[in-house]
Amino acid sequence: MGTETADRPDSKVARVIEEYDLDGWGDRLEAEWLGIDGERTSLRDLADQFNRAVLEATLRDAGVVAIEYDVESTYRILTDEDVPRADVLRKERELEREGIDVDDLRGDFVTHQAVHSYLRDYREAELENRSIDPEQKVETLQRLEGRTAAVAQSTLDGLVRSGEVTDREYELFVEVRAVCEECGRDYALVDLVRDGGCGCDAG
Repeated sequence: MGTETADRPDSKVARVIEEYDLDGWGDRLEAEWLGIDGERTSLRDLADQFNRAVLEATLRDAGVVAIEYDVESTYRILTDEDVPRADVLRKERELEREGIDVDDLRGDFVTHQAVHSYLRDYREAELENRSIDPEQKVETLQRLEGRTAAVAQSTLDGLVRSGEVTDREYELFVEVRAVCEECGRDYALVDLVRDGGCGCDAG
C-alpha cells in the first residue's frame, strides 16, 4: 500500500473519508485501483463507489434505512444528467424532508480526478510499470498474419479441389495495413508499430 506522510497535500477525498467516518475506504480505493486482489478498477468506477458510500452514510446519519431509498437508484437520480428534471426534484424534496441538505451532499461527491490525486499525491500509490514492448506486439501481429495466410491457403486449395475455383497456381498475400488519415501514407502495420507511428507531423 502507498504511504501517508505527515507532509500530505490537501485532499477532498481524505476530508470526506474523515467527515463521513468512512474508515477503510482509503485502503479499499488503493487496493482496487492497483488490482491487489484481481482486476483493476477504473478511477470513474471508484469515484462512483465512493460517492454511493457517502450517500449511504448520509442516509444512515439522517436515521433513514438506506434500503428504503435504494442507494443505487438515488445516486443515479442525483448525478445522471439524463434523468428527467421532475424526478430529480421529487427525489431532492424526499431527501430534504429527511433533513438532508442535497446541495451539501452533492458538494461532497468526488470526481475521478479527485480520486486519482488522492491515490497518487496523498497516499503516494503507484501503478506497476506496465510498459509495452513494441517488438513483442510485432511478433504477435506476424503470427496472426501467418495463421490467417494458412487458413486462406487451405480454404483456397479446398475450393480448387472441389472445382469451385479454377485450378491455377495462386500466390496469397496476407498483410494488415494502416493508412494515416493526416497525410494518406500507407504502411504495413508491423512497420508502423516498429517506426512508432507515422512521422508526417515531423514536417
